[in-house]
Amino acid sequence: MNLDYHALAPEIIVAVTILVVLSLDLSLPTRLKWVVAVVGVIGLMAATVPVLTLAFGDDVGPRVMLGGTYVVDDFALVFKGVFLAAGYIVLLMSVSYIESDRYYMGEYYVLMLVSILGSVIMASSRDLITLFVGLELVTGPLFLLAGWRKGDSKSNESALKFFILGVLSTAILLYGMSFLYGLTGSVKFDDIRAASGALADNGAFQMAILFTLIGFAFKVSAVPFHAWAPDTYEGAPTPVTAYLSVSSKAAGFVGLLLLTYLAFPQVTDVWGPAMWILAAASMTLGNLVALRQHNIVRMLAYSSIAQGGFILVPFAAAAANNNAILPDAFSATVVYMVIYAFMNLGAFAFVIAATAKTGSGEINSFAGMGSYAPGLGLVGAVFFLSLAGVPPMAGWFAKFVMFQAVLSAQSGWVTALAVIAVLNAVIAFVYYARIAKVMWMDPVAPGAASLVSRPAPVSASLGLAIALSLIFVMVAGVLPQIAAFFGEASKALASGL
Repeated sequence: MNLDYHALAPEIIVAVTILVVLSLDLSLPTRLKWVVAVVGVIGLMAATVPVLTLAFGDDVGPRVMLGGTYVVDDFALVFKGVFLAAGYIVLLMSVSYIESDRYYMGEYYVLMLVSILGSVIMASSRDLITLFVGLELVTGPLFLLAGWRKGDSKSNESALKFFILGVLSTAILLYGMSFLYGLTGSVKFDDIRAASGALADNGAFQMAILFTLIGFAFKVSAVPFHAWAPDTYEGAPTPVTAYLSVSSKAAGFVGLLLLTYLAFPQVTDVWGPAMWILAAASMTLGNLVALRQHNIVRMLAYSSIAQGGFILVPFAAAAANNNAILPDAFSATVVYMVIYAFMNLGAFAFVIAATAKTGSGEINSFAGMGSYAPGLGLVGAVFFLSLAGVPPMAGWFAKFVMFQAVLSAQSGWVTALAVIAVLNAVIAFVYYARIAKVMWMDPVAPGAASLVSRPAPVSASLGLAIALSLIFVMVAGVLPQIAAFFGEASKALASGL
């Protein structure tokens, strides 16, 4: 068994951190429980060190282990870094939030770290078994975390809905994977790709592909498999919602990237139309329903569905041109996911701070925030306008690479999808800009004058989470080559197909 412990160092460090956090939670008195959060944050910081040494050290190159089923290459390193950074920001967001109520801190951080470990494993998976195990490590703890507000009926309801639909999606995914193994005789992506040419016209093989992709469509809350997302996002603790909308969704897209580009590149006529439908439906329904939302978290839930549709657009483009633009479409998806992660985490960090200040999650409660909390109002405007794709924030470059991939496909039906994406980008601008308008142009609501003097200091950890997200969004918007680097570094995975 060939193991490269340097390549496995991020996973090992996160796993050790989980054990340390669990041990400390069992041994520390209640007044010192805050230490588990510090250890979790330090553990994730430490896990990024081997990611950097693997990416920029003297001995660079793919590390292939376990017979090719586990690979640490540039693609894996990009997403390991993204997952660890996103997890670090979510833990920073969680510290003051979890301490503000009677939550079980130790169990919370253990479950969150286990989910992060699953996402890191997924990035290196190159077979169905490792991919499935990593995905279940990601989603399993989230069933519990979604219901962490135990005294809140909405939180309980959200966890139950998430669990039922999550188990259903897992069953569909596993059913499709079992068919793939039965038809191809292997669980490795390379072997499935080699066998797919002869099985392209096999109805059972086509069904297996679609069932597998549908399982991941649930995970990324693509329409029509999105029913769990709005209620779960609204009912779960806000840091958990942020994690669901970013890292959990990104893990689902990692699975889709690995399957479509590594296992199924020879059968794009099977999954290409499905991706077109999922992208168009997710963008359109997500944006239209988001227009009508008054609660900021519920609006962000439908926004997340719509953003998932934008991320799916390059998949449809890749399927349209007989593999000719696979690398560019692949790069576009990666770039969009990286930028989306930071601007959406920043938006949720703002929501935590703003709701603490106003005492409400209703959008209208933010009226006049620019007058009594200008710093917070400015931060919120930056993140939401970035989600809308307004320069100079990084969101514009995410939209740019997405449209660039679509136009490169030179296909009529993909061009039609581009038109749908343009219309949806305009719709999205309306409800994102509405939040900035409410904060900066609307007067403070009658009866809410006390908000001007209401103390709601932003904790140091939450402030750091906002600052890190804000720095990336602004710097990557002005210097888009920073975001493009992630796409270029990982596109080699699709270049040889």
